[in-house]
Amino acid sequence: MRKKQLVGILYVVAGIFLLWLYWPEKVSVAGDPEAVAGVPELEYGIDTSGYERVEGTISPGDNLSLILSRYGVSAGRVDSLSRRCEGIFDVRSIRADDAYEAFISKDSLRRLCHLVYRRSPVEFFVFSVADTLSVTPFVKEVRIERRVAEASIESSLYNAIAGQNLPISLALDLSDIYAWTVDFFGLQKGDAFRVIYDERRVDSTLLGTGRIWGAWFDSGGKRYYAIPFDQNEKISYWDESGNSLRKNLLKAPLQFSRISSKFSGGRLHPVLRIVRAHYGIDYAAPSGTPVHAIADGVITAKGWRGGGGNTVKIRHPFNGLESGYLHLRGYAPGLAIGQRVSQGELIGYVGSTGLSTGPHLDFRVWQHGKPIDPLKIPSEPAEPVAESNRERFAVIRDMVVGGLDATYPIERIALGAGDVVPNATTTAPAFNYAYAPLFRLP
Repeated sequence: MRKKQLVGILYVVAGIFLLWLYWPEKVSVAGDPEAVAGVPELEYGIDTSGYERVEGTISPGDNLSLILSRYGVSAGRVDSLSRRCEGIFDVRSIRADDAYEAFISKDSLRRLCHLVYRRSPVEFFVFSVADTLSVTPFVKEVRIERRVAEASIESSLYNAIAGQNLPISLALDLSDIYAWTVDFFGLQKGDAFRVIYDERRVDSTLLGTGRIWGAWFDSGGKRYYAIPFDQNEKISYWDESGNSLRKNLLKAPLQFSRISSKFSGGRLHPVLRIVRAHYGIDYAAPSGTPVHAIADGVITAKGWRGGGGNTVKIRHPFNGLESGYLHLRGYAPGLAIGQRVSQGELIGYVGSTGLSTGPHLDFRVWQHGKPIDPLKIPSEPAEPVAESNRERFAVIRDMVVGGLDATYPIERIALGAGDVVPNATTTAPAFNYAYAPLFRLP
């Protein structure tokens, strides 16, 4: 008898549980087609279902008043709306070629109800003119996607990145990080790189790249790691042993060009057609390409130097070095003799002044007044990771190297707890990540 009672109680409990589980009030709205159909589709805070949407572009000479008047908004309402813009939006800031979108009612009146002006892929302003006049700023959410990319060099870093449809800004980022380490003018077919980086997106639009979270670059049979690390409140890049990738001299004074002539004791001059020494390196590059100081120093010369055309010379505070930059089209604004410049600072632009057959930079270096080959300049690394930071550096290095080797999840790489991007979208389908515990700094 007791067994029958127990079985009956179990049936009752099971029934109550099933009733609770499937009670209509517990059915999710997402599972109810009618409920889903009743949810408004909002964009810019507007229920878009009731409007016809028309896209347009600001024409030269257009202003807010002209655009609104074309959609039948009276001059009086435009004037009232302009007054409401004060402190929120400067109506004079509308620029030609910017985009806008008109929301027009679907009824028989077909009147303009909202005009959305796109100032940038992120920033918008909503002008409402149907009933109550208002202007509302709207900012779209920027999404961070962490990615892994790699490519082999066929001709240049720029072409390798473009050939993989990667953001071109990666070429700039990598050339900046490895400016002291990799000779980008001596890259060979088969050199390669892999990089972990962030992309910044709004909807499907790429805004640009964010931080580089680590990389390796294979060049000349050697692998160069780049590990980001915060020392002295500044994030720099280091090799796997904790040595800084920064050195006291840049590898070259400009980016994305090619060497058209090397240092030589005897060369046929392309203009004079006589054999004479060429104590420099010629970098062929488009006219206007920025030229940068290879190291900290003081401007000792600026001006016309005969066959060298517009020339800048910089004396550096080590090893008796002085560098020269010839055939410039022009100088950086404000550049003057006696001025101190920093490594990487803009000093001028590639040109074809003086005795020159085309735009290029003739780059020269002297040591204690004697010309030396710029490709063979001795260069010393900056200060390494401090001993007190070695343990923390080792943890971050292992995360980065693991991410590059596909043994650590790239979205969990962090220099600090606030760096973790838990919702980053990882697009590296070729890699199978073995998820390790979330790293936290001590």
